[in-house]
Amino acid sequence: MTHDKVYASPEALISHMRFGRILLVFIDNSDGDATGMVTLAAELCEPEHITFMARQARGLVCLGLTRERCDYLHLPLMVEGEIEAQPFTLSIEATEGIDTGISAVDRAKTVRVAVAADSKPSDLVQPGHIFPVAAADGGILTRADKSEAATDLAKLAGMLPAAVFTEVLDSDGNVARGQALWDFAQRHDLPVGRVSDLVTYRLANERTIESIRQGVIESAYGPLELHIYREIAKGTLHIALVKGDLDAQLPTLVRVHVTSTLRDLVGTTLSNQTSWRFDHSLKCVSEAERAVLVLITRPETADELLSGIDRLLGLESSDAAGATGSYASIGLGAQILNDLGVGKIHLMGAPLKYNALAGFGLEVCDFVAPTN
Repeated sequence: MTHDKVYASPEALISHMRFGRILLVFIDNSDGDATGMVTLAAELCEPEHITFMARQARGLVCLGLTRERCDYLHLPLMVEGEIEAQPFTLSIEATEGIDTGISAVDRAKTVRVAVAADSKPSDLVQPGHIFPVAAADGGILTRADKSEAATDLAKLAGMLPAAVFTEVLDSDGNVARGQALWDFAQRHDLPVGRVSDLVTYRLANERTIESIRQGVIESAYGPLELHIYREIAKGTLHIALVKGDLDAQLPTLVRVHVTSTLRDLVGTTLSNQTSWRFDHSLKCVSEAERAVLVLITRPETADELLSGIDRLLGLESSDAAGATGSYASIGLGAQILNDLGVGKIHLMGAPLKYNALAGFGLEVCDFVAPTN
């Protein structure tokens, strides 16, 4: 196969997945950069696939599972809450028919047991040599990362939403990027796809949010257009406030704001961090020619609020909920912006890399830091 840096279509990737072929998927981001993972439908996993991932791709062999499947198998997250890093559960091993657990034969068996229709929680033990990663509800339309892309591909191929995957490392042990990924694909004759293309494909056929209300309201800083969106699966409501006429070809000032009790109601921030408070964001949006403020409502548990208070007071918190973050809200905000007709963005926020924004039709032109 000759690649010449041509990406396979989502339809082609789905077909390859259906027939048990290993794929290379680029996790592309807003910086124009990309890492890569190799993946395969979990129910078709054989020892030779594990061997390829361990010896050739060289990354940690993981098993992408839905949250529902993780709950069914009694696999708790290593770190509870919504976190920036991959949401790993406790590692697993098949209860029976396993030697040391590390061999390709043993790991392939563990994968097949974890996804078998008749498997029970007692068929697995912890810890082990396979590392499950819980995919976000809504898949890549919520969180465009490795476990979501892998499980979405398997589901789109008509199989169980579960896939084995590992990140590709270069010969020095670093995460492979750019030409090193294309060379890897060429060397092993792998079809190459892109997460952003999968996002576009899914958006053409489905969304995880729906618009349920809209109208004009009078805010503290003047009139704004109000849009209310509901997550179809969870029923959670999110808000978008729009100023001016939006045009995908003209840059729009954008803030995607995740609710935080301390920051939004009290106005507190950590001494070594600067962040956009809601009232400041609303003022800037109201003064702009074209702007959107998306408010993602994320209910805080008592443990999460207490952990935030501990960090604010400079106390050590043993509660894992302190690792909360907004990464898994990016897909929700991106879907809302796409629905509103936003294209180019002046993003009010930290200069981070956001996966697969191009798949939502979004381009970050620059980042806008808070002025206070």
